[in-house]
Amino acid sequence: MAKTGYKQFCPVAMASEILCTRWTLVLLRELGAGTTRFNDLRRGVPKMSSALLSTRLKELEQAGIVERHPIPKSHGHYDYILTDAGEELQSVVEIVGFWGQKWIKAEPSLENLDVSLLMWDMRRNLNVEQFSSNRKVIEFYFSDQPSTKNKWWLIIEANGSVDLCWSDPRFEIDLYVTTDLRTITKIWMGLSTIKKESEKVELIGDETLAKSMQSWLGLSPFATQAKIAK
Repeated sequence: MAKTGYKQFCPVAMASEILCTRWTLVLLRELGAGTTRFNDLRRGVPKMSSALLSTRLKELEQAGIVERHPIPKSHGHYDYILTDAGEELQSVVEIVGFWGQKWIKAEPSLENLDVSLLMWDMRRNLNVEQFSSNRKVIEFYFSDQPSTKNKWWLIIEANGSVDLCWSDPRFEIDLYVTTDLRTITKIWMGLSTIKKESEKVELIGDETLAKSMQSWLGLSPFATQAKIAK
């Protein structure tokens, strides 16, 4: 860790020297969600450079918050696993997240739109119990995004695993979802619902999937918190 700091014996100050560096809490959010591979962590923090991600992981390892586990036959790649100390920090991350959902104004939050991050989070939080035992493929088309980022596919396998594709997987599509990024982000954050945004969300295909979208859509883990700041 860097030698500069608050130079106070207070536990809050000492913890802040580790936790309050740029990107650290966001990275802990990803690790707590079960992401362990370096490239997957990058997808969860797409604005973070590879160099800084590597630095932060080394710092968390030195602090006893993360352990590196070699991946067999991977030629120097690792899984990054939270230690007991890291697992205990997840309650801190949750409290910060629920506080932000409750007290940070909605409009500034919706200025930071990122379709890649949104789809990654949706994939991770998808309620797979809402799907049948057969493979389901859902295509998302974002009408306001450039052609390189306007189509995404969620593939829910019979075993409950979920894949996210940004190139056509060439499977039969069960449900087509056409919307804009701001609308679906509002729904994901718990600021609105599919029903309220029905004029901005077009659903074509499997009627059962369409009607139950609010139930299976992978919402933010903080979406249940009512927002005070408007």
